Amino acid sequence: MESIKEFITLDKQFDNKKVIVDMQFKTGKSELWDAFTTAEMMEKWWAPLPYKAVIKKMSFSNGGRCLYYMLSPQGEKHWCIADFSEIVPGVSYFVTDAFCDENEKINIDFPSMNWKNIFSGDEKQSRISSEISFKSQEDMKKFLELGFEEGYKIALTQLKRILE
Repeated sequence: MESIKEFITLDKQFDNKKVIVDMQFKTGKSELWDAFTTAEMMEKWWAPLPYKAVIKKMSFSNGGRCLYYMLSPQGEKHWCIADFSEIVPGVSYFVTDAFCDENEKINIDFPSMNWKNIFSGDEKQSRISSEISFKSQEDMKKFLELGFEEGYKIALTQLKRILE
């Protein structure tokens, strides 16, 4: 099995307050798109093991929202919301992601982030490029300290196993 370095790159750009993640998959672009945009697929991989992603509601549409939580092995729920915009079906979308409570009240103690996801490829190979931007370098640093890099790489490895 190929190493994670062979299918993912992660570039931390502190001066620009951005993290750029680029991933390649040996699967069709439409399957990769579905993995990022449907609740059924996201619940299979979005949370890094041993956590589990539970999506309470999802409306993947311009102005739509996903409310979900990451369930820890100890039963703790870490709630998040994702607000979708500028969707170009099969090509790209924007999402603003933030920690919240079960009533969708944003938790201002944690940074929010804006994702621009761009999909490319064909029916055999695909790629997603994610540009994650932050309001400040401090927000970016806090986000990384929460374990984003390690956790997201674990989740993407899970996705790779599902798709390939």
